[in-house]
Amino acid sequence: METWKKFDADGLTHSATHHLLAIEELGRQYGGWARVSDIARHLGITRGSVSISLGPLKERGLVEVDEHRMVKLSPQAQTMVDEVLAKREALERFLSQVLGLTPEQASVDSCKIEHLISPRAAERLVQFMKFIAGGDPAARELVQRFRQYEGDCPTDGNCAVCQGKCLLARLAEVPGAG
Repeated sequence: METWKKFDADGLTHSATHHLLAIEELGRQYGGWARVSDIARHLGITRGSVSISLGPLKERGLVEVDEHRMVKLSPQAQTMVDEVLAKREALERFLSQVLGLTPEQASVDSCKIEHLISPRAAERLVQFMKFIAGGDPAARELVQRFRQYEGDCPTDGNCAVCQGKCLLARLAEVPGAG
């Protein structure tokens, strides 16, 4: 399968997603509309960069721009933003509450992943979280035991997960990992 070709299958880049998220957040503060200058300030980029980025979003019907250059999400874009925010929240909770990452790291990592996972993967993640948070003592014990687990790898790197190529050793070689 040529998975890499599906990376941008929805045609919404990470940058475009953040533009839509900024418009949504600012719109909540200002009655649904956002100014280009506020979007630029929110994203830490120039007004010109925002204007350039808005062109394709407008062509796709994801944003409306009025005569005063105020920007508003279309209903389709609002649906996309809601989905991304739900994925982000599910990922952030999973990373912090289950895997034990710091809230800061969970926030950064969930932002990186939020627009890449499929709706089905996000649904299953939420179902897993519901299972873990439910009343089943075995589920709670699983999370508790995992958080305490710092398992040693076999010296030959041959375990059921790594299958001859130690993933932890390979990750340890990556700057900033671990």
